Amino acid sequence: MIIGIDLGTTNSLVAVWEENGPRLIPNSIGDVLTPSCVSIDADGTVLVGKAARERLQTHPDRSAALFKRYMGSDRIVRIGKKEFRAEELSALILRALKEDAEAYLGSPVTEAVITVPAYFSEAQRKATKAAGKLAGLHVERLLNEPTAAALAYGIHQRDSESKFLVFDLGGGTFDVSVLDLFDGVMEVRATTGDNFLGGEDFVGVINDLFFAANQSALKFKKEAHFMQRLFAASELAKRQLSKEANVSMDLHYDGQQYQLALTEADYEKACASLLVRLRDPVERALRDSNIHPSELDSIVLAGGATRMPIVKRMVSRMFGRFPSVDINPDEVVALGAAVQAGLKMKNVALNEIVMTDVAPYSLGIEISKQLSDDSVSHGHFDPIIERNSVIPVSRVKNYCPISEKQTHLMLNVYQGESRMVRDNIKLGSLKVSLHGGAPENNTVDVRFTYDVNGLLQVEAKTAQRSEPYTLVIEGNPGILSDADITQRLAALADLKIHPRDRLESRTLLAKSERIYQQLLGDEREWFSKQIFHFEQALESQDNKVIAPAKKNIEAAIDHIEQHNRLQPSPDPSW
Repeated sequence: MIIGIDLGTTNSLVAVWEENGPRLIPNSIGDVLTPSCVSIDADGTVLVGKAARERLQTHPDRSAALFKRYMGSDRIVRIGKKEFRAEELSALILRALKEDAEAYLGSPVTEAVITVPAYFSEAQRKATKAAGKLAGLHVERLLNEPTAAALAYGIHQRDSESKFLVFDLGGGTFDVSVLDLFDGVMEVRATTGDNFLGGEDFVGVINDLFFAANQSALKFKKEAHFMQRLFAASELAKRQLSKEANVSMDLHYDGQQYQLALTEADYEKACASLLVRLRDPVERALRDSNIHPSELDSIVLAGGATRMPIVKRMVSRMFGRFPSVDINPDEVVALGAAVQAGLKMKNVALNEIVMTDVAPYSLGIEISKQLSDDSVSHGHFDPIIERNSVIPVSRVKNYCPISEKQTHLMLNVYQGESRMVRDNIKLGSLKVSLHGGAPENNTVDVRFTYDVNGLLQVEAKTAQRSEPYTLVIEGNPGILSDADITQRLAALADLKIHPRDRLESRTLLAKSERIYQQLLGDEREWFSKQIFHFEQALESQDNKVIAPAKKNIEAAIDHIEQHNRLQPSPDPSW
């Protein structure tokens, strides 16, 4: 059995292809959305998902979120006394999803299709595959998120021919794809995006407005507890602006009360630069696909951040029509991943679907150019595979040295669209030995091969050597070697993961702790007693005692939430 996983910046989901189509798999507390959060309890036990998200405010030094943005880098996230790479934290999320799938299916799961932002680099894609390996999964395919959304939409509209654009804005990344559906073929015509634009950036705008209105709060900007409280309050304000024209944001901290009055119009004005950043990739995708906006049959929204009215209005203004909301934007990517899993399993119901995808970036090497005065200009980018080439693709170009004295040719590999390599992203280097002599006799054929997982292979062949040189990424901090993976796999195995059957109670307790911190006076004391009774029941390990205590604490939480406007646990997914 192959499962489909949407490994998101804010929330992750797992789905499976069944006889009647793709189905989302609920986690241990019955939700299909599992927050992409990890926390470590005082006894060293690892909490994943909603329980970890609840602890972001109460234990920010022991919790982590939004680490997907660090995939493919050497950035270390410290949680308590332990240090993790983004791959390892992502592996803990994947492991939890894998266990949820196994509980649902009643059988072991070892293979998965995992979605990634279309604009993920090669290092980020390899890091995602490493995360899957650390979680005990063989990654059958890395699938671009907008392509996954298109697959889900294509199944939904399988009897029609259409051209459509997928606008995918999640918690941390933004992707756009233009697709053509015809005769059972799903063809990706173009894809673009921004790896550092998502729902959390729109929350960040409210944070900035808050500090502008409350200068005295700037002293707390480096305090994790304060920033988590502010982040939660800003998230609540953002959601309220989806329903109301005016909101008032209140934040109590260190005996002080801070306020921010915000209107929807002011918020949209403050987000102007972010909205411009959303427009640019859309316009580029349409240009690259050579499709006029009027030719599009629909605009499909994916990602929770597309729920924001200011985003929906921007999309509607760009295209002169309302976007499609046929499928829940939080779920559409995971459903598409399940469709791809079904294709991998060669399910009979999916035999008639053919899918093509494209390379999101141009890929090439650094070259030097001979000028008319015999001087040399260095640092130019020469694409070998152009962006939006249909994949898998293999292209070859011929290069030669600029001097007879050269003993080697250094092939510096880059991805990007800028004319000069300094403005692109370096992927690695390949050193090719030369035998000297006239440059025209020392030519080198450089072949780039880009596969459906978005992984690049570079080969260089000279006339003097039968075996080609193959690219080895040198000093790239985003890629773990096989030895690194083995070592980190052993370290993760030593972690105590909170049992799936106890996670529901642990999540309730974490939520109770967060709510307690926001209360004052008699109400706080009363709620403290409710928490204590629930803890005593959990200590008994007797389900007959735990069940009624669980109902009591749930009732207490409902009572508090109905009578107080409390800050939610942070969730920048929309």
